[in-house]
Amino acid sequence: MTLDLDAYFARIGWAGSADRRPTVEVLRSVHRAHMLGIPFENLEPLLGSAPSLALPDLEKKLVRGERGGYCYEHNTLLAAALTQLGFHVTLLTARVVLGAAPGDVRPRTHMLMKVDVQEGEEAPTSWLADVGFGSHGALLEPIQLVADAELLDTPRRHRLVHAPHDGPLEMWELQTDKGGYWEPQYEFTLEPFEAPDYEVINWHIATNPRSPFRQAVYAQRTLPGLHRALSGRTLVETADDGTVEERQLGDSAEVVRVLAEDFGVRLPEGTVLPG
Repeated sequence: MTLDLDAYFARIGWAGSADRRPTVEVLRSVHRAHMLGIPFENLEPLLGSAPSLALPDLEKKLVRGERGGYCYEHNTLLAAALTQLGFHVTLLTARVVLGAAPGDVRPRTHMLMKVDVQEGEEAPTSWLADVGFGSHGALLEPIQLVADAELLDTPRRHRLVHAPHDGPLEMWELQTDKGGYWEPQYEFTLEPFEAPDYEVINWHIATNPRSPFRQAVYAQRTLPGLHRALSGRTLVETADDGTVEERQLGDSAEVVRVLAEDFGVRLPEGTVLPG
């Protein structure tokens, strides 16, 4: 199956539908529109099931339904759209280091991608694209895959560096500017991964009782001028000027209402969320 690109572009509000050539500008604008158009959420694992990564199911849920998803869903969807637009996409997997204690080694569980762009007679360029990182430090636009590259994806700022590593492949690290210092987000190599790899990782993350996505609600919504994050019952709104507002939600009914009204995530009537 191929993705219904018209429906996808309508969902993310992409205004460049007349220009569907595989250019850097199209890559940037589609990536940013996806980030602003579809929320991040982990409600399938929280409610006890692993979300399907089949393209028809992703189209039904993220494109035609009032739902979001987590990294495997978002990036599988974006990869399909970019491939249909003519980009060459290589799927990758990263080790999240954000919040890790010194010496803590986490498994590679985050999905992202390398996108190669060939424009005319120019030499091809490679870009890191990722619309599924559920954090305020997530990329709004792709960043060129060049050591020490910096990106001002307003209002955010990112850079890519090489991280110390003993393996045979170079280790890349994505960092975000936290107002005076660079905060590591995740590390990855350029080893290609395939769809069956993510089926295994997705099942583990969604069903392992120790997975954080089984413990509490995690939802993110990036909007012009504002970022919303819901972690358990804590709602945090961060404005582009750095102003932060935080409040605690009450029972499951209030969480379901806030998800619908503030995140654009609508659940079946009567849904009760644990935690």
